[in-house]
Amino acid sequence: MTVRTRIAPSPTGDPHVGTAYIALFNQCFARQHGGQFVLRIEDTDQTRSTAESEQAILDSLRWLGLEWDEGPDVGGDYGPYRQSERLASYRQYAEELVQKGHAFYCFATPEELDEMRREQQARGETPQYDGRGLALSADEVQARLAAGEPHVIRMKIPESGHCTVPDMLRGDIDIEWSQVEMQVLLKADGMPTYHLANVVDDHLMKITHVIRGEEWINSAPKHLKLYEYFGWEPPVLCHLPLLRNPDKSKLSKRKNPTSILYYQRMGYLPEAMLNYLGRMGWSMPDEREKFSLADMLEHFDINRVSLGGPIFDVEKLSWLNGLWIREDLTTEQLADRLRDWALNRDNLLQVLPHAQSRMETLSDFAPLTQFLISGMLPLTEADFAANKLDLDEQKQVLQFALWRMEALSSWQRDTIFTELKTLSEQMAIKLKDFLAPLFVAIAGTTASFSVMDSMTLLGPDMSRARLRHAVNALGGVGKKQLKKLEKQYQQLTLGGEE
Repeated sequence: MTVRTRIAPSPTGDPHVGTAYIALFNQCFARQHGGQFVLRIEDTDQTRSTAESEQAILDSLRWLGLEWDEGPDVGGDYGPYRQSERLASYRQYAEELVQKGHAFYCFATPEELDEMRREQQARGETPQYDGRGLALSADEVQARLAAGEPHVIRMKIPESGHCTVPDMLRGDIDIEWSQVEMQVLLKADGMPTYHLANVVDDHLMKITHVIRGEEWINSAPKHLKLYEYFGWEPPVLCHLPLLRNPDKSKLSKRKNPTSILYYQRMGYLPEAMLNYLGRMGWSMPDEREKFSLADMLEHFDINRVSLGGPIFDVEKLSWLNGLWIREDLTTEQLADRLRDWALNRDNLLQVLPHAQSRMETLSDFAPLTQFLISGMLPLTEADFAANKLDLDEQKQVLQFALWRMEALSSWQRDTIFTELKTLSEQMAIKLKDFLAPLFVAIAGTTASFSVMDSMTLLGPDMSRARLRHAVNALGGVGKKQLKKLEKQYQQLTLGGEE
């Protein structure tokens, strides 16, 4: 048997460090066994998936030094490697399960399902699909299909007993079938859900080992049951521990920057970043903390993975990055890295049109643009004090602007300006006063060139990180205040749509 592993990210946002973590372990396991590592793009969420996000995933993983044997950009024998290009087969497989009696048509509307869940909650029950589609007679199903009624295809789940999930690291995991929902396999628009597409593609691509995050453990019974229904041999499952914040909560962008591109923009070395991800739940036989990808590949043993939640500590990453800078780069190599990172001609040509009109001497360039090659700016409340809005209003502006910027799928100057201008109008704040705290958050001062241009040059990851940093500089947002702001933001957004 040839070992084949895969990573299957969704191109719906910034490339996540968790994706790189899982990709690293899949690559190492495949290389250890002389197998292949596959990259597949799971882009069936057509409303959120973007070509820009897909390219960012490919670029960021390559920046780290990860390579795949098959994928959308390199081809392979089992393509296409984008799920959106494999759509024709998913309906065929879903219909096959219906014919075999392992799946069924459900005509319940979203409103009916919402009412069902409300009634279940009122009775103190865990909301889940109640199987109403199974009560329909074959004649009624055919009549409703012939009438063109919208419907989904759901899989059948045993009514009692449990599923035993064999896991490489955890042994057998028993999950009661009563905890597993009758999963939608094919949506009303004909698009497959992750669960169907994942199983079909893993089978057709001959994936032998599925190494993924532990958040998928509860989905494993559905996947194993689908393999059984199709009569296919399931892959070996291995669920890695989730990356966690220093407070042990699941790694999230609210508490830690999670985008790979953020760390690239901050000036972390790819070798150090990959080294740090390799330390997440795994260790070298000699326990040394600093090691290269080649070292990890040479000594990799997945049984050395610890199931305790690995802590993603940015301070520890910075310490490790410092070791790589001091111990592995000559002065000449460091000069090359700095040039490639920020001081190259392409970057200068992007920045100079904004700085040139404000320059009288060449020495004016550094003060005007230093914020573009800085990390987090040393902001305090005093930096915002001269602005017209009071500090609480400025914090609200920053938080709302952050949410609006997080929702952007295309990071273009005009798009950013349109969104911010619309938000200022929704908040009934003059644009100049609205933008003032954003100037401070992004550039450290209101005496900079256009904040929209600055955000375009910084990119989405660093811009969003600086907005979060500015909110924290103004005292942060507690849970109670966050709920209040979320409600106000939703009211603004709905009002804007009306």
